[in-house]
Amino acid sequence: MIKLCEKLETEVEIAGHLYEVNMSYDNIIKLLDLIKHTGLRDGEKVYLGIYLLLGIELELEAKQQVLVFETLIEKFVHDGDVHDVQIDLDGNVMPVAKSQEFYDLNHDAGYIYTSFRKAYGMNLYEEQGKLDWREFKQLLQDLPDDTKFRQVVDIRTRDYPKGKGMSEERRKLKELKRAFALPHTVIDD
Repeated sequence: MIKLCEKLETEVEIAGHLYEVNMSYDNIIKLLDLIKHTGLRDGEKVYLGIYLLLGIELELEAKQQVLVFETLIEKFVHDGDVHDVQIDLDGNVMPVAKSQEFYDLNHDAGYIYTSFRKAYGMNLYEEQGKLDWREFKQLLQDLPDDTKFRQVVDIRTRDYPKGKGMSEERRKLKELKRAFALPHTVIDD
């Protein structure tokens, strides 16, 4: 959560040492992709996740690394959205009940990019390594309705019209939902 009266925290103390956490939005997107990666074991995800966030290899036992990783996720990344991650004490990524996902940071990258350009005059490629994840999330959440990203999310979340004489509107909305659907999404009406 962003607090205007406090500086965004980017440091963490681990075993008496202070470390800078790489909170750039592009780094956190890489971390979220890493966590979803099915070709890696959970212990590898923890190890690589710590390395992504801190830029170092921690000389800790596996259970301690899991606790560090869980703390980093909770303190810096976790915010109750669909990308939340929970790790058990053995380093296993636990399944999390997900609400319906209406956007994907990778699939919708083009819409996000053009929407940031339109709304904020911001080139996200130039912001790589600079724009904090928490700022990025807030800006993404608050994009105006006239941006492509908002329009696509609106199509995905819009309810079908009800009542007599609405069949043409339903058909058009179903076409739009199919055209802008996320991969592996089933479109029902």
